[in-house]
Amino acid sequence: MCGFATAWTTPAPFPDDRSYADVAAALGPDRVAAWLCGALEIDELAVASWARGTGTGFALLAAVTEAAPDGRCWLLTSLRAKDAVRFYRRAGWYQVPVGVPGRGALAVFLGPDHPAAPATGAYGAE
Repeated sequence: MCGFATAWTTPAPFPDDRSYADVAAALGPDRVAAWLCGALEIDELAVASWARGTGTGFALLAAVTEAAPDGRCWLLTSLRAKDAVRFYRRAGWYQVPVGVPGRGALAVFLGPDHPAAPATGAYGAE
């Protein structure tokens, strides 16, 4: 196996376990409801070290998000995972410029076709 991806639809009301409460505090209830509830949430994306740089990550991300309702997909990742942050930016994902409180140094990313993502491209793209 060279990699895997998992995703599910974010429920409404927005959960309050895991890091969800921190996300809700950062974005506020209106943005959470409009941007995240009912959207496809990417939970995990992993690529074996020997398969990195082969397009596997991009292919997995495209496959897992192709059924996102109206292009609405999102994910949460740690800013400490610099390779992951660079990957999502290169893939055209929009990093919401609102920090998520808590110990994880987390950031919310919206998929490139998410209606709330600006048409100008990814925030901080490299």
